Amino acid sequence: MRLHLVDGTYELFRAHFSKRPDRTDRDGNDVKATVGLVNGLLQLLEDDEEQVTHVAVAFDNPIESWRNERFPAYKDSTGVDPALLAQFDAAEEAVRSLGMTVWSMREYEADDALGTAAVRFADEVEQVRILTPDKDLGQVVRGQRIVQVDRLRSKVYDEDGVRDRLGVPPASVPDLLALVGDTADGIPGLKGFGKVGAAAVLTRYGHLEDIPTVGAAWEVDVRGAARLAATLVEQREQALLYRELATLALNLPLPESLEQLAWAGARREAWLAFCERVGSESLRERPAAWSA
Repeated sequence: MRLHLVDGTYELFRAHFSKRPDRTDRDGNDVKATVGLVNGLLQLLEDDEEQVTHVAVAFDNPIESWRNERFPAYKDSTGVDPALLAQFDAAEEAVRSLGMTVWSMREYEADDALGTAAVRFADEVEQVRILTPDKDLGQVVRGQRIVQVDRLRSKVYDEDGVRDRLGVPPASVPDLLALVGDTADGIPGLKGFGKVGAAAVLTRYGHLEDIPTVGAAWEVDVRGAARLAATLVEQREQALLYRELATLALNLPLPESLEQLAWAGARREAWLAFCERVGSESLRERPAAWSA
C-alpha cells in the first residue's frame, strides 16, 4: 500500500500557467487552475502504475506563513495573479468534492503538512510518495520508503536520488538551502556559495555548525575556501535563520489517521455541483467510485 501526498499549491500554480485554454465558470470567474488541478488529480487516480489508495492534498492558504514573520522577504502573495489567488478556496472545495483529504495550511505551509504526514505514516505503508519537485521536501526522503515524485518530469527521487540531485544527503538539505539559497521560497543564501562547493563541504561536515571556521582546516578541496569560511563566520546568524526557514515542521497536529486518508470515491452531489458550476460535462463521470 502506498500513501500519496500532493502539493496542491504547486499543482494549482502549474495548472494556471499551463497551455490549457482559459476557462471561466457560469459566473464568469476564472477557473482554469481549479479545473486543471482536479483533472491532474483524476489522472493520478487513473494511473495504474501509481496505485493510489490513500491520498491527501495540502495547500498554502494563504501563501504567507510564520516564516514571513521571521523573514519578511520570504515568499508571499506579492505579484501573484489575483485571478489565481481568487481560486484557492474553491480549489480546496473541488478537491474535497473529489473525496480527497485536504490540509489547508495557514500558520504553517503545505510542505510542513506533507513532511509531517510522510514521517508519521512511513512505517505504516510500503511507500510514501510526495508529489512535488520542491527541493526542501528532499529532507524527509528516507531510503525508498519516503520518495519524492516530480510528475512533470517523470522523475522519482529516493535517498540516492536526492544525493544525485542536490549533492547532499537528506539530512543536510536545509543546510544546503541556507548556503545556496532557494529562489522559490525567497531564501537568498550566502554570497559566494555555489551548489558544488556547498555540497562538498556539507557532504564532509553535515551541518553548518560543524563546518570549521577557517578555510585552511576544511578537509575538502573547495575553491575560495578561505573566503567562504570567512563569509560563513560573518553571516552566521543569517545562515542559521535561512536554515530555520528551510527546515520543515514535522510535528503538525494533522487530525486524520491513515485509514481516514483512504480514497473511497468522489462525493457525488458535491462533485456534480462542481462540474455544473464550471460547465464541464467531461468531468462528471470521471471518478471511478462514489463515496456518497
